[in-house]
Amino acid sequence: MIEILSPAQLDRARRTGALVGDILQTLRERSSPGTNLLDIDRWARDLILEAGAESCYVDYAPSFGRGPFGHWICTAVNDAVLHGRPHDLVLGDGDLLTLDLAVTLDGVSADAAISFLVGDSRPAESVALIDATERALAAGIAAATPDARIGDISHAIGTVLTEAGYPVNLEYGGHGIGSTMHQDPHVANAGRPGRGYRLRPGLLLALEPWVMADTDQLVTDADGWTLRSATGARTAHTEHTIAITPAGPEILTRATR
Repeated sequence: MIEILSPAQLDRARRTGALVGDILQTLRERSSPGTNLLDIDRWARDLILEAGAESCYVDYAPSFGRGPFGHWICTAVNDAVLHGRPHDLVLGDGDLLTLDLAVTLDGVSADAAISFLVGDSRPAESVALIDATERALAAGIAAATPDARIGDISHAIGTVLTEAGYPVNLEYGGHGIGSTMHQDPHVANAGRPGRGYRLRPGLLLALEPWVMADTDQLVTDADGWTLRSATGARTAHTEHTIAITPAGPEILTRATR
């Protein structure tokens, strides 16, 4: 299903997006060497409930996971990149942490992810990975104009990632979003311009470039959820929910403070 939001729904989407952006910013500020991933999950739960919102993850049970996800946020560390299930792990200085959060508020969902380095250490490879996903996301957003096509976004994202020297996996990518978290259209992280669904005002898309340093192959943890690079290389993942408007793309999940 491809859902086109009304102006009233879009106003609600702005509130949901701001909540997601602000929660991620708060969790980033609280995450430091010595933080346990289960602490982050608990903080996320408290912030979501305090806002009167609903988690998109706790009861989420798609075909690619093993049963309900059972947690409030995805936490991926170092070689983990997607669907990271929080567990008893203490973060260390220089760990590359990705936080991926989706919530529903007033009937509209928003989804975003940030990757950052914990503590003071700044390994050059990790900085480059994060930078590539952020630049790719910016390029994808810039391409998301009314009457453009999904392939234009995919091409813009893939060009940045490929030119940065990273293999691109096409199994998982961006997606439509609205009254539910995952909707059509799928937005691959590489593609051909001028192809695919034509963008219309009122469409919400979650764009999410992610890369692994030296491979495009994934392996799944024993938890049935966490996806890691097959080589053990580090990874990064950046995501925003955007709205297509007559004036161009609008980022909904930017932190407001």
